[in-house]
Amino acid sequence: MNLGIQKVEALDDGHFVCVEWEDGSKSHYPCVWLRDNCQCPHCFLRSARARKLLFEDLDVNIMVKEVSMPDRKKISITWPDEHTSEYEAEWLKKRCFSEEARAEMREDLFLPERHYWGLNLQLPKMPFEEIMYNDESAYKWLCTLKKVGIVLLTGAAARQGELIKLGHRIGFLRLTFYGPTWQVQDKADANNVAYTTGKLCFHTDYPVLQHPPGVQFLHCIKQTDSGGESEVVDGFHVCNKLKKQNPEAYQILSSVAVDYTDVGVDFCDFAVQCKQRIIDVDSRGQAIRINYNNATRDTVFDIPAEKVRPFYAALKEFDDLLNNAEHKFTYKLKPGEILTFDNWRVLHGRQSYPSGPEVTRHLEGAYADWDVVMSRLRLLRKRVLNRN
Repeated sequence: MNLGIQKVEALDDGHFVCVEWEDGSKSHYPCVWLRDNCQCPHCFLRSARARKLLFEDLDVNIMVKEVSMPDRKKISITWPDEHTSEYEAEWLKKRCFSEEARAEMREDLFLPERHYWGLNLQLPKMPFEEIMYNDESAYKWLCTLKKVGIVLLTGAAARQGELIKLGHRIGFLRLTFYGPTWQVQDKADANNVAYTTGKLCFHTDYPVLQHPPGVQFLHCIKQTDSGGESEVVDGFHVCNKLKKQNPEAYQILSSVAVDYTDVGVDFCDFAVQCKQRIIDVDSRGQAIRINYNNATRDTVFDIPAEKVRPFYAALKEFDDLLNNAEHKFTYKLKPGEILTFDNWRVLHGRQSYPSGPEVTRHLEGAYADWDVVMSRLRLLRKRVLNRN
């Protein structure tokens, strides 16, 4: 990244600028992009790191009038209207349009690497107090959460309120219709199947929202003696298996919109409706979010009747894979432990436990958005790397 510039020249009748680096490699920059990203005070508000140049004032066919190299650490461009732009070598190198440079930038900004797992998951564990007060530990926690999809925090107090502290550590929690945090325990006239003692099948939380929460926290405050084990499965790993095993089923689940509903009263009264594909995919067909909750899947199904049975067959195959013994990991939470996991990737469930006159099992839950989590991760990384 500390390479100096060997040579700079305009190409393609002035529509591109070619920078040759000291190691002999070359980078080609479209002039329209260079003009759009001029870093001068007239075009860029440095205090906000935001573009001031109006798009309506940008000539998409712009060509350079003159390009020069004041020194080996920057280039200077004069445009047809005599406006001058300067670009630092390090800034340019980081934004090179080569596939290699773009892949490096994606890795730096979004940490796309994933470690898939099944029954053999070595559940990552970290002390709650460490991630709360040590930046390197917090950075490791969030990196592992992004890569593996699940991390267990140990040693929190077995009382309500610890998740509020965790929310402050990353930024803030996601408020939903069930409140900033919510209590998972057996309740009379439960407004959610989680608030019963019954078995919960594998699901992601809140697909009834247009933008489901990205990260979920479950803090064990009280645990039943019998039953109540938590089960988790790597949904992306299962999606890869389904795509290979039955491409048609994968195509159905990644294209058919399923209706979800949630109506009731909690933090406030609510009547939520949404359409989601069970498997959201990117441009390459790779799963990027799973939206599957059998409890809140609506009785309304807005597709032609002849497509219903093929959908059910595809969903049954996916569900069977989720429940395959080689894919799921079972763990019984202990008081003071907080399970943190990727709600877009990891599906979770619960084994049933006996009901009784008193509350025998109590978890406190909360959500955070991936935007908030990734923001904190990037800030922690900068702080940790600069310290080292």
